[in-house]
Amino acid sequence: MKGFFGEFGGYYVPEVLIPALEELEKEYNRLKKDEEFQRQLDHYMKNFGGRPTPLYFAARLTDKWGGAKIYLKREDLLHGGAHKFNNAMGQALLAKFMGKKRIIAETGAGQHGVATAISGAALGLETEIYMGSKDGERQAVNVKKMKLLGAKVNLVSKGNGTLKEAINEALRDWAGSVEYTHYLIGSVVGPYPYPEIVRDFQSVISREIKEQINKIEGRLPDAVVACVGGGSNAMGAFYNFINDKSVRLIGVQAGGKGLDLGNNSAPLIIGNTGILHGAKTKVIQDENGNTIDSYSISAGLDYPAVGPEHAYLQSIGRAEYTYALDNEAVEAFLELSKTEGIIPALESSHALAYAKKIANDIGKDGIIIVNLSGRGDKDLDTIMKMGII
Repeated sequence: MKGFFGEFGGYYVPEVLIPALEELEKEYNRLKKDEEFQRQLDHYMKNFGGRPTPLYFAARLTDKWGGAKIYLKREDLLHGGAHKFNNAMGQALLAKFMGKKRIIAETGAGQHGVATAISGAALGLETEIYMGSKDGERQAVNVKKMKLLGAKVNLVSKGNGTLKEAINEALRDWAGSVEYTHYLIGSVVGPYPYPEIVRDFQSVISREIKEQINKIEGRLPDAVVACVGGGSNAMGAFYNFINDKSVRLIGVQAGGKGLDLGNNSAPLIIGNTGILHGAKTKVIQDENGNTIDSYSISAGLDYPAVGPEHAYLQSIGRAEYTYALDNEAVEAFLELSKTEGIIPALESSHALAYAKKIANDIGKDGIIIVNLSGRGDKDLDTIMKMGII
């Protein structure tokens, strides 16, 4: 069925948005085959964004953990400091080709907001960002960056003041401005065709990984590990390996303070099937089906649902989903910083924490690739407040 991954996906939205979604689907299917669109996208990815990003062998970390070889896909080196640029520039260019004059976006950790502001500035598009007030406080540097780049930033204080509320407000904006506005969703969430569009723009990650690891090691990895909030960096890292059954695909959610309701952001671990932000997926809910506020030390993982394609990959057993606790993520954050001289985002640190757990099981002849989805300068205030450094 169109718009679904198995039983997950679809578009459960107000009628006013249906024509906009249908237009987006039609234009995207046209433009992804358009030579000029692809030429410009390739130009911005290479010459502005900095692709391809390196695949780095973390020799010291490998020695310290004593198991499989650890490779890092360095999305943290992409313009803006995270994988978010891949999708933001892709969709901003899509909006320009569609004749839209304005782009809006939601953001949690601020990296998607920064990437959207970068793309809007580069393409001359009016840009407006919605961000939860709680996230705005813990990611104040990114708020300043977005404003510096010319974007209007709206801090949303409703509810828990995190990503869920930011998405709600962005959807309300879009419903009233669809004629001239493109809603630039930042993850593989939301109504169809967004999960497919975002996945396609992010799939450059796994395409490069596949080429790079074959060139370096002459074979595919044993496992690809990525953190999962909404799930765009993970879908990007997984997509071109889905048919390679020898490669384990491991998504790591935010276990937070534990698996009790309200203490984590792990819908694929403790959630149930439900509908949130226009899609049927796994959602953290109470016994009455009400969405429960999520929690994570990392703003970018603080979301009570997940992209529908991840729910599908879990349902068919193609991808494994687990979690890392706050303290495990912080330990991995410090370990990579001190061992390799690379400061990772707290989001990416969840993936690192789980890679550490499985390194010995996979063994010295094995290869683990961790998608280092972003850099950690945005998280230094959070770490400093913990009194660790």
